[in-house]
Amino acid sequence: MFLGNYLQIPSHRFFNFQSLLILPCMTEKKPAPLDTEMLKHIFTHNLNRIYFGKCYLDKHLGHLISVGSFPALQMAMEEFWGDIKRQITRMDEIYALIGETPSDKNCNPIKSIVKDNFCIDEAQAMPILTDMDIISYMQLLEHINITACSMLKIIASKLQMVEAEQLLVECFDESIDNDHLFMLITREYITAD
Repeated sequence: MFLGNYLQIPSHRFFNFQSLLILPCMTEKKPAPLDTEMLKHIFTHNLNRIYFGKCYLDKHLGHLISVGSFPALQMAMEEFWGDIKRQITRMDEIYALIGETPSDKNCNPIKSIVKDNFCIDEAQAMPILTDMDIISYMQLLEHINITACSMLKIIASKLQMVEAEQLLVECFDESIDNDHLFMLITREYITAD
């Protein structure tokens, strides 16, 4: 419950939101600027995560398409698969531009999600449950890609890697389009007569 500028939280303590606005201004602490080598390391690290996640998804998307029951979902996933292949090709170009080789030595959250088989190998009483699980996971993966591409675009801009930044913009735009596509499929599925 709101009480003036305070919020009562379940522990019955009060929290002053104005203190959040004042605190950052008072402390003036900013992170230390990152040097070029550190920015390149962060860029490559995050590019690797997206790249190997997309490669792993590329290898397993055929199975996911076969499990879907709604024809529009299957068609959307086929389109999504084509986008994944184009994104992998663009990322290969980025690696060539920055003189790096892809490395899969770190934990990859996207691979972990896909390895989980999206929990769709369990038989469901209604096919819509499996289809909605697939859509949810596809959107989750695209949101990870959207976020990562946003960060990579910022770093590419800071490092003045114009071509890499443009390739990331294209990956980002496709991910936004795919997120919208899966939302439209959900709407069509739910509102179908």
